[in-house]
Amino acid sequence: MSDVRIITGNEAAALAVTLCEPQVVAAYPITPQTKISELLSEYVERGTLKAEYVRVESEHSALSVLIAASTTGVRTFTATSSNGLLYMHEQLHWAAGSRLPIVMCCVNRGVAAPWSIFNDQQDSMSQRDTGWIQLYCRNNQEIIDTVIQAYRIAEEVYVPVMVCYDGFILSHTMMPVEIPDAAEVRRYLPPYKPHTFLEPERPRTINPVFFPWRRQNADGVLCDGYMEMRRKLQKGLEKARDVIAVASSDYAERFGRDHGGLFWTHRVEDADIILTGMGSIAAEATLAADLLRNEGVRAGVVGIRSYRPFPPGLPAVLRNARLIVVFEKCFSYGYEGGVTSDLKASLYGTGVDAPVIDVIAGLGGRDVKTADLLGAVREAMKSLESGDRACRTVWLNCREEE
Repeated sequence: MSDVRIITGNEAAALAVTLCEPQVVAAYPITPQTKISELLSEYVERGTLKAEYVRVESEHSALSVLIAASTTGVRTFTATSSNGLLYMHEQLHWAAGSRLPIVMCCVNRGVAAPWSIFNDQQDSMSQRDTGWIQLYCRNNQEIIDTVIQAYRIAEEVYVPVMVCYDGFILSHTMMPVEIPDAAEVRRYLPPYKPHTFLEPERPRTINPVFFPWRRQNADGVLCDGYMEMRRKLQKGLEKARDVIAVASSDYAERFGRDHGGLFWTHRVEDADIILTGMGSIAAEATLAADLLRNEGVRAGVVGIRSYRPFPPGLPAVLRNARLIVVFEKCFSYGYEGGVTSDLKASLYGTGVDAPVIDVIAGLGGRDVKTADLLGAVREAMKSLESGDRACRTVWLNCREEE
């Protein structure tokens, strides 16, 4: 009999971590992530999770602890949100550059200033160039399944993984979640094989200063320079595209749930009006697409699950689109939304020339309802029907005083 519980997104994340059996957990509480760290500390105290829980004084220290622990050859976990993630910024680069398969949950929250405890995706999006894989979840079931997949992905390509989901919208909302069987998770997730393993009997230097050029070490072996290391990290993320797809399909075969690999689709087979986005807002867009279908509009949804690495297969799915509307909870100041920029870049030279409308929505937790998404799509369709094919950015439900 399956184990189905009504739990929050944060509880789903904590249970997933327990199933993956990390040996070191370090976290600093911050809303709306706090419950994850509280639950994991309880699990460790009870003996449900046999791990070392390290109490730290900051998010920077939390990731520093995991970098050290992962370097010694153990599986690790942390979680954070908002300015806590930004406080980790230096160490995010260090973890990725060291090729450490750390898994972290980012419970998405707006970034100060001004202060907000509510949801948008500006925190994780601002860290997209740190070398971490970023996966976005649309519901609580996807959270528990994605965290488990994240360890397999991270440990195969030796790149850290950030599992992102919307604060409060998912973190504190209760949904039915099927808990995977622990023994089956162990079969799905191979034992961690670290690329470094520190032992007192075999001292070694970790992460020395790299020169711009390649040079011989003390044994006369020609070693990589700084640029070669950067290229190897890029290759790791390129390889992750296939690894994410295989990890997802294998998970679906074992557990009966397929959340898509790099992206998922909803009614796109004949769609020429495509709605897209990441996380819960993309899930909301499926309702808008269904209502548009009832009106005779051939609408569909492409949900982006992997933002880094960015999905290469989108042009094939969007080949019949005559209008693409991107809903996103972030903004690259001075230009447009980050998802829109990357989507346009992926379509360049492919023959897909549909106008892309960038809809900025839900910043700082502002409500985004199905009716709001419908209104934005209808306005975009009106412009298209009038012959206006310009790409533009729209701020949904945002009034700027004159």
